[in-house]
Amino acid sequence: MARKAQRFSLKERISSWKSNRRAREKRLNAIRNWPWVSIVKVVAVICFLAASGAFLRFAEGYVKAAVPLDDGRLMLVGVPEWANWELKNCVAEIAGGTRFSVTDETAEDVAGNLASMSWLTDINVRATHDSILVKARWRKPVVMIELRETPPGIYVDQDLVVMKHMPMPHLPIVEAKGVSLNIVPPPGQTFDEGDVRAAVNLAVLLNQTDAEFVPKTPLLEQIASIDVSNYRGRKKAGMEHIVLNTKGKAQIIWGAEIGEYAKYLEASDEEKIASLYGYYKSGSFAEAKYINLRIPQDKIHQPIDKYRGGGTR
Repeated sequence: MARKAQRFSLKERISSWKSNRRAREKRLNAIRNWPWVSIVKVVAVICFLAASGAFLRFAEGYVKAAVPLDDGRLMLVGVPEWANWELKNCVAEIAGGTRFSVTDETAEDVAGNLASMSWLTDINVRATHDSILVKARWRKPVVMIELRETPPGIYVDQDLVVMKHMPMPHLPIVEAKGVSLNIVPPPGQTFDEGDVRAAVNLAVLLNQTDAEFVPKTPLLEQIASIDVSNYRGRKKAGMEHIVLNTKGKAQIIWGAEIGEYAKYLEASDEEKIASLYGYYKSGSFAEAKYINLRIPQDKIHQPIDKYRGGGTR
């Protein structure tokens, strides 16, 4: 037989509800009396410790990444476009190699080694966490001077600094002929002013004019040498002072060194450049045998083969 459901009187139900209510109020009062300030402090300390642990772990990884490696590579900074592989390789050899321990002491050693490199000046070397950085000003050769004692010769830059010879077939380096070589400075040292300066100044002027007017077909590439053997008329006072010899065996009579044309009643340097490049761009430059640039523009100027017009200097 099924059991009969137990029945509660109304009085019993009210008594049970009051008992449950008192129990809930006791629990709420107990919760209200908890030390909430202390609990919040404890939770804050736990969060701080957890965050500190995470930070220390991150910092440890960062420090490991930032610690200098055992060795690093040599890096040449700011290398000009004209510097070829042979020159850069030579710099690395003089520096001491391409791999180094990356320390400040190593940077000082590399700087000391490169101090003897005549192709570089204003050298600055520093160590980073993975490399030795070399920044310097690279000297660009302007003219070449042949030496009988030490062929094939030496280079000279626009500041008249002597540089060791190295193959540079991609650069329009002109030979300076007839230079007085009583004293030849060692690489890294400077020539005295004089015939070398006259040859360098003219080569620099032609180089600048090429870059402005004929960058794709530089006239300087057609010049074999700048002859300064009669610089300031030291051999023959009545003859031209500076002569350009082309690779086609033609002679271009330039005359006095740059800035000195007025003393000899010659065309100005600007007139000479205009005449030379005007003739070059006309297309008949390769066929010429003799071009005289000394005649001022107020006189007739024509390149000729047999007669040297314009008087002598």
